[in-house]
Amino acid sequence: MTSIAADRLGTAKSPSLLLAVTEFARASLDIASLPFAAPLLLQAPKGDGHPVLLLPGFMAGEGTMKPLYKFLKRLGYAPYQWDLGRNLGQKAIGSEGEKMVARLDEIYAATGRKVTLIGWSLGGSFARMLSRRRPEIVRQVISLGAPIKGSPKATNAWMAFQMITGQKINGPQMKAQVAEGHLIPPVPATAIFSRNDGIVAWRNAREPEATTTDNIEVRGSHCGLGVNPAVWWAIADRLALPEDGWKRFDRSGSKGFAYPSSGH
Repeated sequence: MTSIAADRLGTAKSPSLLLAVTEFARASLDIASLPFAAPLLLQAPKGDGHPVLLLPGFMAGEGTMKPLYKFLKRLGYAPYQWDLGRNLGQKAIGSEGEKMVARLDEIYAATGRKVTLIGWSLGGSFARMLSRRRPEIVRQVISLGAPIKGSPKATNAWMAFQMITGQKINGPQMKAQVAEGHLIPPVPATAIFSRNDGIVAWRNAREPEATTTDNIEVRGSHCGLGVNPAVWWAIADRLALPEDGWKRFDRSGSKGFAYPSSGH
């Protein structure tokens, strides 16, 4: 089956074992590259102070988002952690995501401004879900290596997810969540993904084609997406867009090396 057909049918396979077992080693390289990229990152577009809610990946805590948090604060945004501890699926967000919705409402009430949602892996799936619950107070969604579409089994974490959360992959609730995930978000949405992702099938980590969606490919690991300089620059670019002036990422010129393709 061709890759295009696999995309259409949602039958992409989980990443290879080699990519999976080298995830942490490759993520350490992403972290090590940050000091060298610092001079460039300091030139990133400055923020307008609007709030940004950070949602961690599966089994991860808020500490994993701390480097990005500090970067966004330095740029001039108002970053917020989700304050729900480790991301253990519904155990963290509530059976209907009500705890996550309450946190978003709290931030909006405190700032009076629409909130950008940035979610890593499962956190990205939750960010898209959250945008459907409160589209009127969400500015945009940015997902990092999130399982957006396709089968939940097209990841190398589905068995751990099922065991830890108690949520059956083939259960009716999960099927409903997967079906919802295939829909285009009600707000502008950007998916950042890597073809070398060792956890989530990269074909499933992209937004559906629409005038309000974009897919930005970077080079790197899944576990390093939150500390990848190319990801940080792309996030800064997305956040700097006017609230009523969203557009797709510009990959012209020298950016072609860091951002190989749109992925559409």
